[in-house]
Amino acid sequence: MLEILIDATGPYRVISRNTGQELPTTDNALGPGHYDIRPYSRKDTISLTQEACITRVLSRTVTGRDEKFRSQCVISGNVNAQAFKDRWTGFHAAHIVPLSGEQYFLQQGLSGCITNKDNERDTGNNSCQNGLLMLSNIHEAFDDFGFSVNPDNGYKITCFDGNSFGIDGRVLDPICRDPTDERGVRDELLRWHFRQAVLANMRGAGEPSFESDFPPGSDMMGEILRGPNAARRMEAELFSRLNGVTFDWDRITRRPIGHA
Repeated sequence: MLEILIDATGPYRVISRNTGQELPTTDNALGPGHYDIRPYSRKDTISLTQEACITRVLSRTVTGRDEKFRSQCVISGNVNAQAFKDRWTGFHAAHIVPLSGEQYFLQQGLSGCITNKDNERDTGNNSCQNGLLMLSNIHEAFDDFGFSVNPDNGYKITCFDGNSFGIDGRVLDPICRDPTDERGVRDELLRWHFRQAVLANMRGAGEPSFESDFPPGSDMMGEILRGPNAARRMEAELFSRLNGVTFDWDRITRRPIGHA
């Protein structure tokens, strides 16, 4: 996590402020306390990263009834006993990189790891390789970066905002991460989500998440425009709600060109 949070020009050390002792390198989590991060050399510098996480809004997704998704929550292990009846109440197909970040998905080259695109215009953002079947309440926490899966630590689940669902320390179900399976989730995307979760929860005051429940009859656009980060949120909401539609953003100020 430190490698994500700080920009360092050279090697650094972590020192307990209470004892003054330098801590050995370890993959174990630090206990509660105060720590100083210092460079080994006076020539080197350390600063908090200025990288911001992606704007967070709850994804509007199809449920797990898409046969490409499995019939159990791969985070909690809960099995949908009604799957054989094609009933998916309480289960969501959660996007790792959200639909609202489709342009970001392309700009960052994440589309390149998707191998089962339908056609040359398919970005892969809506592929099952960018999805995990979850219980709906766990899906909301995932979209809000409340927890994440680290593929570089044995696919361990790390909770950043308590452990309400009892999933901290669990391991992502192997059923969804076979690299030879065309339906399997891609490590590059899990790695991206973990990085975003660290940035969202541990970089200073963190990055904002947005309420997406607008009561019937409310002025949704007005509330967004009057709220914080209006431009970022509006763009995120548009991409999230216009699932399956792409635009020629170079011409958006004149006339958007949609492609179904």
